[in-house]
Amino acid sequence: MAFAARRPRLGQHFLASAAFLDRIAREVHFASRNADLVIEVGAGMGALTRRLLGSGRRVLALEIDGRLADGLRRQFGAQPDFELLEADVLETDLGGLIRERTARPAVVAGNLPFYITSPILRWVFDGGERVAAAVLLMQKEIAWRVAARPGTREFGFLSVLCQAHSRPEALFTVPPQAFRPVPRVTSTLLRFSVEPRLAACGVADRPAFLDFAQLCFRQKRKMLRNNLQQRFGAARLAGLPQARLRAEQLSVEELAALWLELSGTAAAREARSP
Repeated sequence: MAFAARRPRLGQHFLASAAFLDRIAREVHFASRNADLVIEVGAGMGALTRRLLGSGRRVLALEIDGRLADGLRRQFGAQPDFELLEADVLETDLGGLIRERTARPAVVAGNLPFYITSPILRWVFDGGERVAAAVLLMQKEIAWRVAARPGTREFGFLSVLCQAHSRPEALFTVPPQAFRPVPRVTSTLLRFSVEPRLAACGVADRPAFLDFAQLCFRQKRKMLRNNLQQRFGAARLAGLPQARLRAEQLSVEELAALWLELSGTAAAREARSP
């Protein structure tokens, strides 16, 4: 049974175009071909949920809005492959949710609220090896930053966060007119093929590296030595050619190599101190 749309109090702009919903569902089906569980972030009024349930995979829908959650229960509660969790996505343990339901990695899908896109992306990657892929719709300008290449102005911490954990690929754009209510922005669908790229670079302490990367981009237009000297010391940085570059000029692999060199030096210094 259909239920009334709500004003975007929680950043809610619901995708209403059947054509675009069908295209997104096809991309999710492709990404989840080796998975048996799809986790939908912000299931809303269930337009995408309905299509995902037709894939033969189980769907765990996350929805924080109580009225929308009630509507989802009325529509899909009797279906054996449907499960609803009425909760704040950022307060859930994604890896734990998946581990409790399947031994295989899952796929995450959804239309991300504009105002919390970055935290949700980090939440997805915090799922680690339990996440095989993600298919996510987000504001076009944020998508540019996610997929930006090193050496471009758009390349920043969000680019590093996403590319350190996955290979993001922009699939297609969705115009504002496809949503209700109509937002002021265009959206882009991205597919994230999750890969252990940091482990391949030799980075074992993922949170520490991400903190380091965030520090590198703290003042984006300044050279790395300006952002890092308070933590690592001007003398140590003076001998590193990378320190004369801006963070946006280094790839994920180059940032990881710099982190390993500097963190090793810092650890050795701490070990020598009384």
